[in-house]
Amino acid sequence: MSRRHLTRARGRTAALAGAAALAALALTACGGGSGSAGADDGKPGKGEKAAMAISVNLTGGEVKAGQPVTVTVADGRLARVKVTDGKGGELAGRIAADGRTWTSERNASPGSEYRVEAQNAESQSAEARFKTSAADKVNKVTINPGRVTPVVGVAQPVSIVFDNPVKNKAEVEKHLKVTTSNNTEGSWGWFKDYSGNDRVDWRPKEFWKSGTDVKVEMNLNGVDSGAGGGLFAKDYSTEFKIGKDRRIKVDLDTRKLAVTEGGQVVKTIPISAGTPGGQKASWSGTMVVMAKEGTIRMDSQTVGLGDSYDKMVDYSMRLTWSGMYAHAAPWNSANFGRANASSGCVGMSDANAAAFYEQAQVGDPFEVVGSGSKGRADIGNGYGEWNLSWDEWKAKSALNGAPQSG
Repeated sequence: MSRRHLTRARGRTAALAGAAALAALALTACGGGSGSAGADDGKPGKGEKAAMAISVNLTGGEVKAGQPVTVTVADGRLARVKVTDGKGGELAGRIAADGRTWTSERNASPGSEYRVEAQNAESQSAEARFKTSAADKVNKVTINPGRVTPVVGVAQPVSIVFDNPVKNKAEVEKHLKVTTSNNTEGSWGWFKDYSGNDRVDWRPKEFWKSGTDVKVEMNLNGVDSGAGGGLFAKDYSTEFKIGKDRRIKVDLDTRKLAVTEGGQVVKTIPISAGTPGGQKASWSGTMVVMAKEGTIRMDSQTVGLGDSYDKMVDYSMRLTWSGMYAHAAPWNSANFGRANASSGCVGMSDANAAAFYEQAQVGDPFEVVGSGSKGRADIGNGYGEWNLSWDEWKAKSALNGAPQSG
C-alpha cells in the first residue's frame, strides 16, 4: 500500500466519523488503482480509485449491547462482509438490497471484541475492529434434560428455567429451536417454576416415540430478556434420545403400582401411598420421574409436616419439587397393598423398590389415579404439563400458541 493510499484511507475514515465514536475504528483499505504521486491531500489521484472505507454503528465508541451490528460502506456497494469474534465464531448477516449496508441477523455478544472484513463490488477490501458494551445484567438458564442424561423416558419435556425475569417472552421464544429425527409436533409453554422463576417448557403433543433423537438449540447470545432480566451472553444447547416406552400407573384404590412397557404390563407392585384427608395425601394426575436420587435424607420439617420423620431413604425417585417420591419404605410394610398410610410418597418394599429403581428411567410418565388424593400439583411443581389438554398447552406459548414440528 502506498503512502498516499494509507493517508487517504485515514482521511476518509476521519471524514466519515465526524464524531468520536467512529474514531475507535481501526480501518485498513487496499486494492486502489495506480496513478501519479500528486499531492498528499486525502483525495485520489487522477485515474485512481478511492480507497474503500466502512463504518460500524457505534455509540460512545462501542456497539451497544442488545443491538444488531450494522456495517456501512462510504461509496459503492458491499459484495461480502464477514464479522468474527475473538473465538472464531462468525456473526451471520445480510447485505441490504441497495448494497450500502450489512446488518447482523443476531445481536452481538455483550462485552466482546469483533473483527469486520468487507469487500466491495470492485474487489477492494477494508477491515475494522470494534467492541460491544458490557451488559448491565446477564441472564442465564438451567436446562433439563442436560447432556448428563442422554436417554430419557417418553414423557420428558424440554425444560428451561431462567435466573432472572423474562419480560420479552416472545423474543426469547423465537430464539429457541427443537429439532427431532421424526418431526415430532410440540409447543413451548411459559409459566412459573416451583422456585418462582420464569420457566418455558417444550412438550410434544403426545408422548414421544421411542428412539426419537432430540436436539435443542437456544440461540440466546445477545438477546434482551427485558426489564429486570438483562441480556444473555451465550448460546445453550442439549441433545438426548427417547428410550423405551415405559409407563407407570399407581391406583390409590387398589394400592397397586403397575409398570407397562410397549403397552404390556411387566410388573405389579403393592404400595402404600399418602394418607387421605390432608397434607399427607399424595398428588394425583400425570407426573414424570424427574430424577433418580438413590439414598437421601427425608426430613418432614422441610415439607411442612412437623417433626414426624427424619430418616435415610433408599431407592428414591423424585416426582415433584415439593417432595413427593417413590421409594423404599420398609417401616410401612404392614400397609403395602392394604392401606394408604404414608406422608405423601409412594412406598414399597426394599426388594420391589430396588427392582423398580433399576427398571425406571428419568422421563417416564408416572400417573396417579383413584380417590383420596389432594388434587393435582401445580404445573411448575415438577413436570405437570401433561395434565393440560393440547389446546391448553399451546395457549401458553408466547408466539400465539403456534405449534412447532421439530
